[in-house]
Amino acid sequence: MRNDVSDFTKEELAELEALEALPDDQIDTSDIPETLDWSGAKRGLFYRPVKQQITLRLDADVVAWFKQQAPGGRGYQTDINRALRSHVQQAERQAAGS
Repeated sequence: MRNDVSDFTKEELAELEALEALPDDQIDTSDIPETLDWSGAKRGLFYRPVKQQITLRLDADVVAWFKQQAPGGRGYQTDINRALRSHVQQAERQAAGS
């Protein structure tokens, strides 16, 4: 896999630029049919974000709520991380729109 734009030839760059300019519905993807059944897919197989262990004080009722929502009380920390990530992404979108 190529890692840098400088690895491409002028012809390849021109082809990529032409493809980028096309609307999605005009791009021929017949040689790569759409996958409709994702039941065998595995999430996070190739990408794992770097985790940082910290000590964080949260209100007890907030922690209790996340634990209640998680099946068997397991995975609540992942749910908290997901909620925080969602908040960060929303704040970044708002900042970009300003």
